[in-house]
Amino acid sequence: MEIKQYFNIIKKRLWLVLLIIVVITVGTGVYAYMTNNPQYSATAKLVVNSSPTAGEDSTTANIGAINSNIQLIKTYKEIIKTPAIMNKVVKEYPDLNANASQLINQVSVNAVNETQVMSVSVVDTSYEGAAKKVNAIAAVFQREIPTLMNFDNIIILDKADPSVPTAPITTSPMLFVLIALVLSVVVGIAIAFLLEYMDDSIKSEEDIRDVLGMPVLGVIAKMKEEDMTAKEKVPAKPFTGGGERANHT
Repeated sequence: MEIKQYFNIIKKRLWLVLLIIVVITVGTGVYAYMTNNPQYSATAKLVVNSSPTAGEDSTTANIGAINSNIQLIKTYKEIIKTPAIMNKVVKEYPDLNANASQLINQVSVNAVNETQVMSVSVVDTSYEGAAKKVNAIAAVFQREIPTLMNFDNIIILDKADPSVPTAPITTSPMLFVLIALVLSVVVGIAIAFLLEYMDDSIKSEEDIRDVLGMPVLGVIAKMKEEDMTAKEKVPAKPFTGGGERANHT
């Protein structure tokens, strides 16, 4: 099939392709903008750093303490997301307007590249709210760990600044619209070719030659009713040449 034939197929069902593009793109755009709820992430960093006990060699003690602290981070990651911590955060910071369950769902804790640094992040509908929550969680966690674990080895390395403007972490609705536009074009063209492939009716001289393998001897032109009416209204021109010659003879 030649390129010209491809374009003819698309042109023949262009209305269907355009309809699919409009429906999919507009539908995706409406849904994306109606459900769009920007999310912001704020992060605080904590250092797990315990001091060597008296009488230990400093080098051996430092290596052992570092390895111990790295292992403790795994435990701390689970402790920080428990009601034991979050209930105290809710009680001491009522201005956060959140319960313990909501805070647990919003917070995430990660170790930074197998170091002694913990990264505590909170996702919220505003950066200011996320920053206040993560700072409150970090402060309560630092204070409660000595009671829960008998270790006083948490240092707040970096707090989130609520006053710093930050872009949302969620994807822009316009990106979904552009993706839908591209996909709708592909889907529309694919459907047009599928319908053409499934249509086995004969509509042109080329179809006859392709299906029957025989040449076309004649073609009856398609006429409209207006064309027939116009021909009936045209008067016949009288022929007078023969009568004049008869008079002269």
